[in-house]
Amino acid sequence: MSPGVDALLEQARAGLRRLTPHETVEAVRAGALLIDTRTDPQRREQGELPGAIVIDRTVLEWRLDPASAWRIPEATGYDREIVVVCRQGYSSSLAAASLQVLGLRAATDMIGGVEAWQEAGLPMSDTPADVRH
Repeated sequence: MSPGVDALLEQARAGLRRLTPHETVEAVRAGALLIDTRTDPQRREQGELPGAIVIDRTVLEWRLDPASAWRIPEATGYDREIVVVCRQGYSSSLAAASLQVLGLRAATDMIGGVEAWQEAGLPMSDTPADVRH
């Protein structure tokens, strides 16, 4: 495999069963955590995802590792399904692969990010985001 970000992305996605926006909705209904890693400006521009927990990418692993002293209460086990979402579905793939390396075997991401969610006609939330620091 050649060096570069495209190769890194290809490698990350090889270990994921990525979800469509509609599959993501079903996964959340079944109990998956929906994790939004978009920046504040991106969320202001695009809107908030219903049911998502917003976690900054810089602390993602610490907040989702069940063994971490800095985990969120919803990080209950290494088998918990987690769907990471970003703006377009690129950085979320890298984040999900990192979570899998951490031991979160059911971590994945959503194909196309929030842009795909909106293109699929899925609703955005009118309520403030659930931001975790």
